[in-house]
Amino acid sequence: MISPRNGVVVRVESPTEQRNPRTTDIDRVPTIDVLRMINDEDRTVPSAVAEALPELARAVDLGVTAIMSGGRVHYVGAGTSGRLATLDAAELVPTFNAPADWFVAHHAGGSEALVRAVEEVEDHSGAAQIRRSATAKDVVVGVTASGRTPFVIGALQEAQALGAHTVLVSNNASVPFSPDVLVALNTGPEVIAGSTRMKAGSAQKLVLTSFSTAVMIKLGRTYSNLMISMRATNAKLRGRTIRILHEATGLSETVCEQALTEASGDLKVALVHLLSGVPTERAAAALEDTKGHVRNALDRLAG
Repeated sequence: MISPRNGVVVRVESPTEQRNPRTTDIDRVPTIDVLRMINDEDRTVPSAVAEALPELARAVDLGVTAIMSGGRVHYVGAGTSGRLATLDAAELVPTFNAPADWFVAHHAGGSEALVRAVEEVEDHSGAAQIRRSATAKDVVVGVTASGRTPFVIGALQEAQALGAHTVLVSNNASVPFSPDVLVALNTGPEVIAGSTRMKAGSAQKLVLTSFSTAVMIKLGRTYSNLMISMRATNAKLRGRTIRILHEATGLSETVCEQALTEASGDLKVALVHLLSGVPTERAAAALEDTKGHVRNALDRLAG
C-alpha cells in the first residue's frame, strides 16, 4: 500500500512492522526493564483477542458445520503462523482423540520449514495445495500477521473458488481479500519491529487453540470440562479413564472400572451408561445416533 507523506511517496507497513514508541529504548535499559517492556506489551494480547470473539464464534460454527457434513478444517500459514497452526492441528489427535483428517495443516515450505526458516516460500501461492486437498464441504483458515502473505491469500482465493468457506486470522485489518469471516487482531507494533513471533504470534496461538477447542466441545468431544473422547488402550489410559468417570459421575472407582470393562474400554459408552442407567448396548446405540455427543445422547435417552 502506497501513501504520500510530506510530498514523498512511502510504503505504509502492516501495524506489526511499525516501530513501537514504548520500546525505543529497550536496548539501553537493565535486563529487568527489558523484560518488563516485553511483559507490558504481552498483556495487551488477550484484550485484542477478546475484541475479535464475535468473529471467532462465527468461524467456530463454520468449522463445526464443515466436520458434521463430512468436510474438514484446513489451516494455512507461513513462518511463525504456519508453525503455530501445524502445532494446533497435531495436538487435537492426542487431546480429543479426533480423527487425524479433521484438521489439516498446510505450511509454506512443508516439514523442512517447520524447524528451519525458509522465508522465500511464503511468497508463492498456496492455491495448489488447497486445490489438491479441499472440497466445497470444507472451511479453510488462513493465518498471517500481515494479512497479505501470498501463500495464505492464494490458498483462500482457491478455497473460495472451490466453494469452501474461508476464515482469515490477521493482525492487520486491511487485507486484500474478502473471506467469509475476518478475525482481525489489533495487537499493534511489536516490541521489536516486525518480530511477529511475539504479540502477533501469541494472539494467533490464543485464537487457534480457542477455535479448535471450541469446535471439539461443540462436536461433543468433551463432557463438562472433561476429556472423554479416548479409549483405554493401556494401563495408564485405563487409570485416567476411570478417574474421569469418577469425576463425571461421583461413583466409586470400582463401579467405574466395571462399567468401563462392560463398555470394552469406551469411555463415552461407560459414561452414558452410568449417567442414564440404561444398559451398555443402549448407551452405545444412543451415542451412535447422536454422532458420539454425550449430552445429546443423554437427552435422547431421557426423552
